[in-house]
Amino acid sequence: MEQNHKSTVIITGASSGVGLHAAKALAKTGQWYVVMACRDLSKAEKVAQEVGMAKDSYTVMHLDLASLDGVKRFVNTFRESGRSLEALVCNAAVYLPLLKEPMRSPDGYELSVATNHLGHFLLCNIMLEDLKQSPAADKRLVILGTVTANPKELGGKIPIPAPPDLGNLQGFEAGFKAPISMINGKKFKSGKAYKDSKLCNVLTMRELHRRYHESTGIVFSSLYPGCVAETPLFRNHYPLFQKIFPLFQKNITGGYVSQDLAGERVAAVVKDPEYKESGMYWSWGNRQKKDRQSFVQEVSDEASDDDKAIKLWELSSKLVGLS
Repeated sequence: MEQNHKSTVIITGASSGVGLHAAKALAKTGQWYVVMACRDLSKAEKVAQEVGMAKDSYTVMHLDLASLDGVKRFVNTFRESGRSLEALVCNAAVYLPLLKEPMRSPDGYELSVATNHLGHFLLCNIMLEDLKQSPAADKRLVILGTVTANPKELGGKIPIPAPPDLGNLQGFEAGFKAPISMINGKKFKSGKAYKDSKLCNVLTMRELHRRYHESTGIVFSSLYPGCVAETPLFRNHYPLFQKIFPLFQKNITGGYVSQDLAGERVAAVVKDPEYKESGMYWSWGNRQKKDRQSFVQEVSDEASDDDKAIKLWELSSKLVGLS
């Protein structure tokens, strides 16, 4: 079969938003076979058809990132398919800004950190083996970032509800189960929990690079594809916010980026030669210009703190049962 000559990419959260459009962009090249790793299989199947993905360019596999067992089950399912793995894109995220009390994962951890960080952390660690075993010369692991978790960028300077801050990881150190719901051990703030989880994503990418790039040749990177104001990421926000935010980004800040363009940017970081430098955080700034050039974005002091990255790695390993 011709698809055996294609490279395989796994994209988490590929049933909507940026993940779906990245899947579409990669499938469209004819050189990539996309594994759409999602919670809702029938929805993923339906949207893949709606955006015009060819039937032989993808497969849908069940992944519940919030559950550590769910991550392991997904890995087993993928390995049973017999495919080699050339790229892993950690895209899925939950954002629950209106919660007053934390929701918990099946393992007892606060849900947005469990899904966005811990689930992906476990997935990356296990699937490093699959990436290493691929005979391809070019293998990549990409973790999506966000402007809101980076105070070095304009969009990250807005301190509402609070800037990201992992403190000394006291919450992780204490086991991160009820009553603890924040990584720094402080009072629960749902919007901040999301920002913290995304800060963990960037620290994880940098630590993966430090530990494994030289010995494996795998390229580790993060990116901020621009402000995708109409992504389903905001589905748990106030309806008024969902209406106004895209208009504000289009007409006031000029920062609006379509899901399609954001998906193409993710696809570029997965496949294009100019993104072959490991340990980088790529950005296009906040502008909807097709031909806009990417650049290496400076990350916050906290995101570039190597000691914190090492401590986060060690504590996360413990929480997901790797150490």
